[in-house]
Formats: sequence, structure tokens, C-alpha cells
Amino acid sequence: MPYNTTAIPPRKEVTGQTQLPLSRVKKIIAQDQDINICSNNAAFVITLATEMFIQYLANESYNMAKVGKPRRNIQYKDLAAAVSHRDNLEFLEDVIPKTAPYKQIKAQAAATRNQLSSGTPGIERAGDKQREAPATNGGGSAKKHRPSTSRSSLNGGSFVGASGARIMSDDDGAEMDPADQLHHEMRQANQEGDEDVHMSG
Repeated sequence: MPYNTTAIPPRKEVTGQTQLPLSRVKKIIAQDQDINICSNNAAFVITLATEMFIQYLANESYNMAKVGKPRRNIQYKDLAAAVSHRDNLEFLEDVIPKTAPYKQIKAQAAATRNQLSSGTPGIERAGDKQREAPATNGGGSAKKHRPSTSRSSLNGGSFVGASGARIMSDDDGAEMDPADQLHHEMRQANQEGDEDVHMSG
């Protein structure tokens, strides 16, 4: 049997046409600061992958449009249904959320407002200040709770935050809650500008 002695042709660059504009995709890729250089072949493959993803999303949305009363047009609710029903499209839930009627959202907001203003036992709400009702310890005597005022200063710069934690100034020697300490230091940094922030605690 004779050997195949024909020469192997040299490799050619992959060519083809894309539906999305390649130059626009290159500009979008250039916006990413982690990517220094992107070759033409890589941009071409990314463009093709994007087209395939859009086609897949459109097919899934069209399948949702055919469920129930069939329609030929894809609407936003079909996209949202496809995203909520497919596990591999779950990452789009923040971008394409399911919609709800305005009346329903308004009713939920009103119910939440009513619950916050009157429904929680042990907390009386008066203006911007929030006071806890006296709680009893084991002996039956009532403990006095300091009202938590987030804006008013007490005792030389220390005050009680909204969470109930006592926030100290730099003069105070007691420890801060780490989250409140971070907020305090961020406020200091914004006030001082480029100077070093004094780390307390």
C-alpha cells in the first residue's frame, strides 16, 4: 500500500463573521483593568460565545412564551421566567428580576410600615428616638435602659449608636464595637483628608 506523501497544508487563521460588532466587544474588553492585552482571536471567540449565550437565552424565553397561552412575541416576563426556572441562568436574577404589580408592592410597604410603627412589643417609637421598654431581671426589679440616640453626644464625645453599642471618642479608654469603630475611623479619615487615621481600641 503506498504512503500518503501529500504535504500538510499550513494552518490558517480562523475566519468568520459575527453578528455582534467585533470592535465594540474589543472596547468592552478593554474596559476591564485586569486584562492588559486581548488578541483578535480571543475577542472573536468571546464574541461568538456571547452570541451563543444570547441565542440560548432567547430560546429559553421563547419556550416560556409558548407555555400557557402561546404567544409569538417574547416579553420581559418571559425572560424573567426563564431566569427563575433555569439553574444555569440563576446568576441573572439580579439583572432580570421577576416583576410584581405596583399595588402589591405598595400594600407590602404599607404593611411593613404599620408593623414597624405599632407591631413590635417592647419598643416604643417616638420621632427619631427609639426607647426600649423596661425589662425585668431575675429579681423582678426593672433595669433602666439608656435611650439610644445616634446623633446626640453624651459625656465628652461618647454616644450610643443605633445598634445599642456605646461609641467612644479618642479620649475614652473603653473598647468600641468593631463595626462602630470602623465607621468612626472612616468619618475621621473623611474629615482629616490625607492624614493618617488614629487607630483606637
